Amino acid sequence: MSIQLSSHFTYKKLFYFCLPPIIMMIFTSIYGVVDGFFVSNYVGKVPFAAVNLVMPFIMILGGVGFMIGTGGSALIAKTLGEGHQERANQYLTMLVKLTVVLGILLTLIGVIFIRPISYLLGATEAMIEDCVVYGRVVLMFNTAFMLQNVFQTFLSAAEKPKLGLVITTTAGITNMVLDALFIVVFEWGVAGAAIATGIGQCVGGILPLIYFIRPNSSRLQITKAKMDGRALVKACTNGSSELMSNISSSLISVIYNLQLLRFAGENGVAAYGTIMYVQFIFIAVFIGYTIGTAPIVSYHYGAGNHNELKNLLKKSLFLVSIAGISMMAAAWVLSGPLSNVFVGYDEELFEMTKHAFQLFSFSFILAGVNIFASSFFTALNNGAVSAAISFLRTLVFQITSVLVFPIFLGLDGIWYSITAAEVLAFGVSILFILLNRKKYHYA
Repeated sequence: MSIQLSSHFTYKKLFYFCLPPIIMMIFTSIYGVVDGFFVSNYVGKVPFAAVNLVMPFIMILGGVGFMIGTGGSALIAKTLGEGHQERANQYLTMLVKLTVVLGILLTLIGVIFIRPISYLLGATEAMIEDCVVYGRVVLMFNTAFMLQNVFQTFLSAAEKPKLGLVITTTAGITNMVLDALFIVVFEWGVAGAAIATGIGQCVGGILPLIYFIRPNSSRLQITKAKMDGRALVKACTNGSSELMSNISSSLISVIYNLQLLRFAGENGVAAYGTIMYVQFIFIAVFIGYTIGTAPIVSYHYGAGNHNELKNLLKKSLFLVSIAGISMMAAAWVLSGPLSNVFVGYDEELFEMTKHAFQLFSFSFILAGVNIFASSFFTALNNGAVSAAISFLRTLVFQITSVLVFPIFLGLDGIWYSITAAEVLAFGVSILFILLNRKKYHYA
């Protein structure tokens, strides 16, 4: 089925257009999941905890790519909706160049400061060397990781979501195969996991770069372009909500790890790491859906098609709500088998992880609505509202919950805190949707 951004979207068309980016994001999430599986089962739970501990910092640096990609995609799709094809290509070119420059700079910063940052994140002497090795090796590939994050959204804006799926699937399979080779066969430990992830990211970042540089059949192509500071600032400001969400989530992970070290020791960090790996896959469904719908929303906003905005909002809220309830049920039922995959070798750790996963599962009910609401306003080029939703959801509400709930509920309070944060964020999301309904004419 050939679908253009200008189409009227039925449930069927939404399904076909958004399915590739959903599967694409699931494969992207597999990077960390596969690393965690092999490190936990073939290297040990202390190295596993070390990888989990340093991961938030790595994700903060790579998250700059999400900022450029989501904000840039909204600007490009809106420009296409306004009928300015050549300007859209120029924006694409500028944003890719910006990604490369920032990627190199952030790589240097990360590699130099990874040891003190690991200590700051709470690394023990038993964990520090694994933190440094994994962090430095993965960060050497940070530019490719950022490009991959950028192109995931740009391919949807170019009406090529299936190509994005093919590239990301290839990258994910590359990562899985190399994890098995480097960790199990060559016994390279956390360094092997990092190298496998990095090579997979190169596949995901460089192949679409080559595609857009060459003449292609999509609506976008890299071309000659002078730097437009206003456009770059607008794209980055609009995408700041995604960066805020990424940074906030990483900071929250740090606080979770510190609280868990206090209440449950290294087992608590390992249990949380397992939950995060599985959560990556579940949340990837929502993020993939927003990657698919965001350029559609931006296009119709730019074209002034208010009825289609209303149609997209109504259908999307229904779909993500149904998906959230389904994910909660699946997470509860599969808590045992999924925990067993990562930590089945340790009975105490397995029971802790299974119990935590069941309490954590309730957060999925509203997570999709909150993620979509933030993305919806990014697509409308309203970075302020989008950032407010992300900031409150992933930083203010979660930090408050994870610090307060354990005082009354102990370790269980840590696992319940994410659900409390999603409930509060849901109220904020609905409030912003209602307050802006006349401004964007989707009432």
